[in-house]
Amino acid sequence: MAIQFYAHPFSSYCQKVLIALYENATPFEWHLLAPENPQAMAELEVHWPFRRFPLLLDGERALSESSIIIEYLQQHYPGATRLLPEEAEAALEVRFMDRCFDLYVSNPMTACVFDQLRPAAQRDAYGVAQAHQLLETAYRWLDEKLADREWAAGASFSLADCAAAPALFYADWVQPIGTEFSTLRAYRQRLLARPSFARAVDEARPYRHLFPLGAPQRD
Repeated sequence: MAIQFYAHPFSSYCQKVLIALYENATPFEWHLLAPENPQAMAELEVHWPFRRFPLLLDGERALSESSIIIEYLQQHYPGATRLLPEEAEAALEVRFMDRCFDLYVSNPMTACVFDQLRPAAQRDAYGVAQAHQLLETAYRWLDEKLADREWAAGASFSLADCAAAPALFYADWVQPIGTEFSTLRAYRQRLLARPSFARAVDEARPYRHLFPLGAPQRD
């Protein structure tokens, strides 16, 4: 039986796993998590009461958290693209960069988006300002870190790039990456040109109207 994947195509963390699935043409059955599909939402809650997605089911095994899912895919469904290096030090750098993109790009971006979904009286202007400051720091650090790298952790596409692609894609919508960060901007363009991510972006286009800050007319 094919892998069961519970996700929404517009979610950044779902896209992170989709990139890994598409990189190695791993077969899976999609369960769309949306209000119009309450059965999928109910099944998600059975396996993961926090109701966070994506969720991957492989037989009786349920896995959540995008980085863990991708590592599982590498172990059990390897393909042409090795997303986690076999060599320990190289793997450590990949995991480090993966965490940096999740914690210092994706999380502050998400904070800004979720704040916009709150009632106006409950919004957190201070928290949003902190998130924007963190994004600016991340952009500056990444621009230097990636100066001599084609991909996030070196010469090979990896788990870290699966994290980077949706994180930078949406972060640039929330806080445009300045022209002074030319290395980071070029890296974002390479990610957009990667067929696996380009497919995920295209599949999410019908949902752009859901972006609460307004999706720009680009990408």
